[in-house]
Amino acid sequence: MQKIKSLMTRQGLRSPQESVNDLSPIETFRIPTKEELRELHEEPTDPQAQQEIINSIEEVYFSNDSFDIVKYELERLPPVLSLQELEEYRDKLKQQQAAVSKKVADLILEKQPAYVEELERVTSLQSGLQLAAVICTNGRRHLNIAKEGFTQTSLGLLANQRKRQLLIGLLKSLRTIKTLQRTDVRLSEMLEEEDYPGAIQLCLECQKAASTFKHYSCISELNSKLQDTLEQIEEQLDVALSKICKNFDINHYTKVQQAYRLLGKTQTAMDQLHMHFTQAIHNTVFQVVLGYVELCAGNTDTKFQKLQYKDLCTHITSDSYIPCLADLCKALWEVMLSYYRTMQWHENHDQDEGAVVSSDSNNVIRTEENSFDRNYVKKKLEHGLSRIWQDVQLKVKTYLLGTDLSNFKYDDFIFVLDVISRLMQVGEEFCGSKSEVLQESIRKQSVNYFKTYHRTRLEELRMFLENETWELCPVKSSFSILQLHEFKFMEQSRSPSVSPSKQPASAISSTVTLFEQYCNGGNPFEIQADSKDDETEDVLASNGYESDEQEKSAYQEYDSDSDVPEELKRDYVDEQTGDAPIKSVSRETLRSRKRSDYNLNKVNAPILTNTTLNVIRLVGKYMQMMNILKPIAFDVIHFMSQLFDYYLYAVYTFFGRNDTFESTGLGLSSSRLRTTLNRIQESLIDLEVSADPSGTLTAAEERKEKVPSPHLSHLVVLTSGNSLYGLAERVVATESLVFLAEQFEFLQPHLDAVMPAAKKPFLQQFYSQTVSTASELRKPVYWIIAAKAIDYEQMLLLMANVKWDVKEIMSQHNVYVDALLKEFEEFNKRLNDVSKRVRIPLPVSNILWEHCIRLANRTLVEGYANVKKCSNEGRALMQLDFQQFLMKLEKLTDIRPIPDKEFVETYIKAYYLTENDMESWIKEHREYSTKQLTNLVNICLGTYINKKARQKLLATIDDIDRPKR
Repeated sequence: MQKIKSLMTRQGLRSPQESVNDLSPIETFRIPTKEELRELHEEPTDPQAQQEIINSIEEVYFSNDSFDIVKYELERLPPVLSLQELEEYRDKLKQQQAAVSKKVADLILEKQPAYVEELERVTSLQSGLQLAAVICTNGRRHLNIAKEGFTQTSLGLLANQRKRQLLIGLLKSLRTIKTLQRTDVRLSEMLEEEDYPGAIQLCLECQKAASTFKHYSCISELNSKLQDTLEQIEEQLDVALSKICKNFDINHYTKVQQAYRLLGKTQTAMDQLHMHFTQAIHNTVFQVVLGYVELCAGNTDTKFQKLQYKDLCTHITSDSYIPCLADLCKALWEVMLSYYRTMQWHENHDQDEGAVVSSDSNNVIRTEENSFDRNYVKKKLEHGLSRIWQDVQLKVKTYLLGTDLSNFKYDDFIFVLDVISRLMQVGEEFCGSKSEVLQESIRKQSVNYFKTYHRTRLEELRMFLENETWELCPVKSSFSILQLHEFKFMEQSRSPSVSPSKQPASAISSTVTLFEQYCNGGNPFEIQADSKDDETEDVLASNGYESDEQEKSAYQEYDSDSDVPEELKRDYVDEQTGDAPIKSVSRETLRSRKRSDYNLNKVNAPILTNTTLNVIRLVGKYMQMMNILKPIAFDVIHFMSQLFDYYLYAVYTFFGRNDTFESTGLGLSSSRLRTTLNRIQESLIDLEVSADPSGTLTAAEERKEKVPSPHLSHLVVLTSGNSLYGLAERVVATESLVFLAEQFEFLQPHLDAVMPAAKKPFLQQFYSQTVSTASELRKPVYWIIAAKAIDYEQMLLLMANVKWDVKEIMSQHNVYVDALLKEFEEFNKRLNDVSKRVRIPLPVSNILWEHCIRLANRTLVEGYANVKKCSNEGRALMQLDFQQFLMKLEKLTDIRPIPDKEFVETYIKAYYLTENDMESWIKEHREYSTKQLTNLVNICLGTYINKKARQKLLATIDDIDRPKR
């Protein structure tokens, strides 16, 4: 503005106020200076160029009046001044100033006619105002005259009219007061009808009316009465709100919410509701437990009512524990269901209210308040989910830990796990919680229970093993552990089920939640009879055979391929599926099968005992518990491994332990098997039968975790040669162990799925070092039979009577070969006899034959090592005897190659070695004993070498034997 005034001054113009005083149309302009004339001449006459100059002016010049142009330009000067640049910049600024001045002047000149015209109108207006002032003065004078002439009459009329109006208003007020006095009766009736919104609406209207007439003395008393009535309504409203917690009713809750909304206390109502839910949980569980405690106590003593809930839970008896737990969960379910339906009501109500608001947007402020209340209620309800579930967990945890469950029956404890598992499922659906509190409490009880239960089962297993006669348990060939009741949960886990023990939580159908399923009635914690009692296990066979026809044909001899079942004509049959690979089968294979797998036409049913079946059932129970409660999976699997360990150790102790044969150094027991047996003995077997009273507490605790070594039943006879030294019992024992190992292999994926990641190495180690060694136990068990079934000592005596220093080559083998072959034929016959009682699987018969042949071959070498004199013809006789033995033996068995065949042949060929070759041969063949090697030196080379060379070879043998001592 200041800039425009200065420009006006430069152009000789005046302000409008100055022009009013001097309206002379003649304008005097001052004469421009030479500098200004020069600037005007330099200015561009082109409007466009002039506009471009104006546009090039910096924005800061148009900022405000307080802007200091000089300071701004001085601050912009460069550190080093150049006169030429300064002059150029000064000329540029002058051009811009001249352009602005010319533009302003042009605008002022353009508006000059309008300015003059406006000044004329101002002058005319001033004259009109002076005339109006004169008229107003005259009008006031005439009004004063009229006022003095008519005042008395007018005031009288007005006073009477006013009095009339006041009396009419008073009559109306008296009628309203009379109505207010009668409202308390109506309010009481509405409260009895539970019409809380109507009562509050009426009370609020009465309060509003009372505030209008508060100047009357009778109204002040009525106002305080209405306030008391309103407080009474709020109290009754709070009681009505508390009823929602146990039995939600839509109509009832709708009235309560409308009432609180009229009071403007929606948020307060939500706070109160959560407090009531918390109180309802406490009161509910207390009353349920108190009822059972008083019922079991048998008297009405009030001392229990004064106990804390935690102390009250300790008075629950074992008989009433499960019914009380079920009722407790049912009552808590009702509370959570009410909360769930409360949330549903608010969600539906918010949707309906949102539709109404969207169609009516007049009252914006009220809409914002309602929106704020809805958001508050929504957040409060969502936050309340976890709080309520936490309260439920703590109450149930206190109940769970209040009783020692270690002595419960298995089915009862499984039912407890079922209920808690269902409760955790409710918690996950309720608020997405993993129920850590419940899991930890049930984990403690489960570990405590399981230790006691497992200890008892181990003692039972020892008793079973010590009374086991190792008779075959007749089961069908189609037997599967999934047919047992204990494993039904594995099949049913693929389909929805009522019982959580039969279905893992991850497999439960997520389409329908429990809250949706039981929203309109019913309770997920209703005790239902288990349907498994109505089912029967169809696993046992009649006398071990599938049918009478098979039983009749079980003992029939067969010489042709037509007698062999199709299944057995296959080279390989999968035990799980019964399928065989597509492969041609030779007749030679069939014949060899006839010799090897005894009694093949008997049904290929699994070989197991009652004890094996009992262990499998125990494993099923353990897995059932683990399936319900995955946090104790490691403990359960550890205990399961102990069942297998103890069974393995018992079979080895009964049938495989023999220090005499183990010292032969033939590697009957692999290092892995020996390591496993040592581990089981150290960790599980209590070798100290009598307790040492002076032992430490730690040692006593460790012994509690161990089980005494089992003893073989006296009914099992392992010394009779007719029964091949208990071969039938040994087959049943070892093959039942192998079958048990196969079932553990089958269950490995299920165990691996629930095993914690940190503990999976234990499971892998158990399978790789223990389960997989079950079949390795066959060797030491059947070695004992092989050592006793053939009379190797008699064979040594017969060989000692043979004359080996013959002078001519013999064409007839020695009699000891026939005696040995006769022993093998007798062994084969007794194998057939045993197979009529128990099916001898192919791996077992192969191991038996392998052991017998290996022992026979080693006996041959030992007999040859006892020779005192031997000629070259005698060595040929040895080869003839051995070849005769091999030829006849190959007709009895299909084992190829013959075990330890090279062991005998190499020893016989060593008789032909020279002195130089003998030393290197001795160093290479350390499998022979010192006696056998010494005999070679003395008999073969004794007559051809001097004493010094013989001593050298004997020293070499002694050096080889020294590390073995």
